[in-house]
This record gives sequence, C-alpha cells and structure tokens, in this order.
Amino acid sequence: MTSPPIQWYPGHIAKAEKQLLEQLKKVDVVLEVRDARIPLATCHPQVGQWIGSKGRILVLNRVDMIPTNAQQAWTEWFREQGEQPYFTDANQGKGVALVSQATKDAGNRMNQRRRDRGMLPRPVRAVVIGFPNVGKSALINRLVNRRVVDSARRPGVTRQLRWIRISDEIELLDAPGVLPSRLDDQQAALLLAICDDIGEAAYDNQRVAAALVDRLNHIHTQAPDMLPEVPLQGRYDLAADNLTGESYIATLADQKHQGDKERSARQILNDFRKGLLGVIPLELPAD
Repeated sequence: MTSPPIQWYPGHIAKAEKQLLEQLKKVDVVLEVRDARIPLATCHPQVGQWIGSKGRILVLNRVDMIPTNAQQAWTEWFREQGEQPYFTDANQGKGVALVSQATKDAGNRMNQRRRDRGMLPRPVRAVVIGFPNVGKSALINRLVNRRVVDSARRPGVTRQLRWIRISDEIELLDAPGVLPSRLDDQQAALLLAICDDIGEAAYDNQRVAAALVDRLNHIHTQAPDMLPEVPLQGRYDLAADNLTGESYIATLADQKHQGDKERSARQILNDFRKGLLGVIPLELPAD
C-alpha cells in the first residue's frame, strides 16, 4: 500500500514555535513532556538546541498505558544517557508531585545563583513543551491543582502561549504542541499517528492501523514479555501471527465489517488509543 509521506505542520504550530523561542529567553527550566509509549518518536530534534544550558525535566506521560517492565527498561536506558525520567499519568495525577518537586529544586538552584551574584530571589519560570496531545495541558492542570487550561485527548487544543502562576515559587508557561516542520523519520511519524499525537488529516487510517499490527507482531517476536497475551486475538478473535498488517485489516474487515477495511482500521486504532488492547509500549530501548 503506497501513500504519501506523513507530514503535519499546521499554521498555528509554526506561529507558536516562533513565540515559544522568544519566551524561552525568560525561562529558567523546561519540562519536556513525551509519550511514554513512544518516548523517542516524541523527542523533538531541536529541543536540546532551544534549551541550551537551562535546566530540563524529562516527563514521560501516559505511564498508565505501558507495562511496569517497559517503564523499568526505559528508566535504566535514560539513566545510562545521563537523564532522570519522571513517569506520570497526568489524567490521574500519578507521579506529578515528583515533577513539581524537581521544578522547585531547579528553582532553588537558580535562586542560589542569583543570591551568589547579589540579586534577589524570584519565582522560577518554567515552560511545558512537547508534541501535540502528549498530555501537557493535563499535566499543567495537575501541577496547579485546578483546571486552568483546556485539556483533551486530541492534538491542537492549546493554541496560545500564556503564563500561569502555580505558587509563590513557580510561574508556568503553557505552550501549544511543537512539531518538527518536516517529519523526516517516517517510522517515527507512523508511531505518532498510531498514538494520535498528530492531526488525523495527515495520514491514512488503513496504512497506520496496518503499521500498528506489524509493530505488535515485531514486539511479540523481540520482547513478548512486554505485551499482553495475544492482544489482537483476545479482542477480535483473529490471530495476527501469520498475517501482515495489511492482510490482517482486510481479513478482519471480511469477518466483522462486511469487507469495510476503513472501519476495521478505525476500530483497531481507537481500541489501541483507549487502552482496550491492554497496556502496550510501541518503542523499546533495545529495539
């Protein structure tokens, strides 16, 4: 199945990125939020360059959607890279207190440097950045302990940059999701599409659902302990072992949806996104 490459860079993102780069000059610490199911695909290639020497807190959200052994594997992998990941489920508030404390600690270090230079302390200025729909707004609402920004499980809800006062110690900048202007890594782009981290207009549902089936088969071969037992067969009563993703969609369509492949593709994607196939990581450190 050939279809054009997945590309998505709506105008509001281009505008937001320009504003974000201006505001970053005023920021002390950056909370970079990624999707725990795909922590590498949701790494923006320019974030390191934008941040420079500022403090950075790496937040892997949606920990509720991956198994504990995948979380442990990623924790070890990131620590080997010299980073400490903070895993959160922002919708339920899990792990958010540790992120809040890490932000305060970064602020204390910043204010100690100010005092050392004879300056008065001030609230730490933090920004939350990451791809669309990785849970930034839900995380902010949890950090503030009230609903201050709109949050929904779809990309592109936040359109404006604005400062929010969390406490006397922290001011937080809410920024719209940022994306590379070109998605050069099309395998990563497929993972973004599977996880609903880019706009639906950018991709073909059947191609993306087929890629999800192929991915599950690949992980089952490489690291079966990271997956629920037969997630597709358990849900649809159709084994995927000997089928390509494309064949699986077609067979499922014939069995369940009068040959409607689009309907089969949408069902598989929606079931995955809602967690109905179980807790599933789509990237693993040793992949």
